[in-house]
Amino acid sequence: MAARGKHRRPRTNPLTRGIVAAGTGGAALTLPLLGATHASAAEPQSAPAAAQSVRQAAQPAKSLTYTVVKGDSLARIADKYDVSGGWKQLYKDNRAAVGDNPKLIHPGLKLTVKTTKTDAKKTATKSSAPAKPAAKPAGGVAQATQASAKTYANNLDGWIRESLDIMAQKGIPGSYDGIYRNVMRESSGNPQAINNWDSNAVAGTPSKGLLQTIDPTFQAYHVDGTSWDPYDPVANITAACNYAADRYGSIDNVNGPY
Repeated sequence: MAARGKHRRPRTNPLTRGIVAAGTGGAALTLPLLGATHASAAEPQSAPAAAQSVRQAAQPAKSLTYTVVKGDSLARIADKYDVSGGWKQLYKDNRAAVGDNPKLIHPGLKLTVKTTKTDAKKTATKSSAPAKPAAKPAGGVAQATQASAKTYANNLDGWIRESLDIMAQKGIPGSYDGIYRNVMRESSGNPQAINNWDSNAVAGTPSKGLLQTIDPTFQAYHVDGTSWDPYDPVANITAACNYAADRYGSIDNVNGPY
């Protein structure tokens, strides 16, 4: 809003005003002047705002994959990357990964972030590019190098494929179909799923994550190189498959509660 008095006309000497009135016939004196004054005052205020809106709308959104760290929140991440729509849009874009509680995100969780910043992390751009083939070292080192060079989708398909690559390095048996079948039965694909009603929950160790492992089992069969967060999709799958291999021979042999 313009400051008061900014667009007022200079005071006119009463004598001069009288002369003007007499010279013009008196009737058509001030109405056109008032209308022009108000119009010229309004136009400069609206133009910059309109131009700014056009500039903001012209900025294309870019997608990057962000890995949650300790102390993060959806609001903090959305603010950091200027996500259009704020944390609510960020949550909407990652509902499958985050689960039903937007306040509950864990270190290691991977989020798809749509940013309008032109200086978004270069590492995110690099990670989205196809991996260049590397020279093949000997033995298990070659497998580890190839797996680390891959990128995976931040969804159930990507989590299973990344887990299978880690399991192959560690000699843990299991197939895509075996993992998928058990995940859908145990959690319906929700990495934040938790069972608060069965005997494990009553004992204080509720089943968590995609394959519903309890904390003691997750910790005992945790696979090196994965997160220690039981809600982390890849960590949960690999630990559960490691446990299933020890007890049943493979996750493929599990067809019910285990």
